[in-house]
Amino acid sequence: MLALIQRVTQAQVRVDGATVGAIGPGLLALVGVEPGDGDAQVMRMAERLLGYRVFDDAQGRMNLGLADTGGGLLLVSQFTLVADTASGMRPGFSTAAAPELAEPVFNRLLERCRQRRAGVESGRFGAHMVVSLVNDGPVTFLLRV
Repeated sequence: MLALIQRVTQAQVRVDGATVGAIGPGLLALVGVEPGDGDAQVMRMAERLLGYRVFDDAQGRMNLGLADTGGGLLLVSQFTLVADTASGMRPGFSTAAAPELAEPVFNRLLERCRQRRAGVESGRFGAHMVVSLVNDGPVTFLLRV
């Protein structure tokens, strides 16, 4: 499982012109599910998303996580994140979990994050989404579990 996380001042996801998820300051996480991902990856990724220290403390050092700042978390499924781009001029998607396997894993991650923290929003799995964000920093990290 991969998550490309971005510290944001705001982010939202729209589907068919309607906002389905939005946050103010916090983290936007684009999540890719790989074959074989299961509960162990869900638990570890939830722990990392909620605790990863990417927010500045009083001394200006990245030393605070979402729990410390009260920020929101916006999870967006993105199978293209786990594409094979090692060769050629077209990405391969055999490295991504099939939708029927990925959706329950993504939903378990969403539920786990919501159990541990308020302010967790999401896009819509499998939909064509328009994601808007204002990256703060910019601060962007790739997490792999």
